[in-house]
Amino acid sequence: MDVTTDGPVLLLAGDFDVRSTWEVRTALYEALALHDHVVVDLTAVSSVDVTALKVLAAASRQAVREGHHLTLRGCNGAVRRLLHMTHLIRLVEVERQVATA
Repeated sequence: MDVTTDGPVLLLAGDFDVRSTWEVRTALYEALALHDHVVVDLTAVSSVDVTALKVLAAASRQAVREGHHLTLRGCNGAVRRLLHMTHLIRLVEVERQVATA
C-alpha cells in the first residue's frame, strides 16, 4: 500500500487491507488534524477488505464529531458493493462520479 499526501487529499494505491490499516489510519488522522475537509482517493486501490473500510468509517465519524469532513473519491464497483453489504455506506460520504456519455 502506497499512501501519498497531497494537501488535504490522501492518494491510496495498492491493496488496502488489514496489513495497511495502521499506515492509512495514521496518515488520515494527521490530515484531519491539519484540514477541515479531507478526501481519500481510492482510484488506484486494487483491492479492499472490510477492516480497511471500517477504518474509513471510524475516521469519518470522528471527523464529524470534530466538525471536520471526510469524503471518499474514486470508489470502484467492488468498493461500493462492499460498503453497501456491510452497511458502512451509512457512515461515509462517497463523492458522486460524473456520468460519461
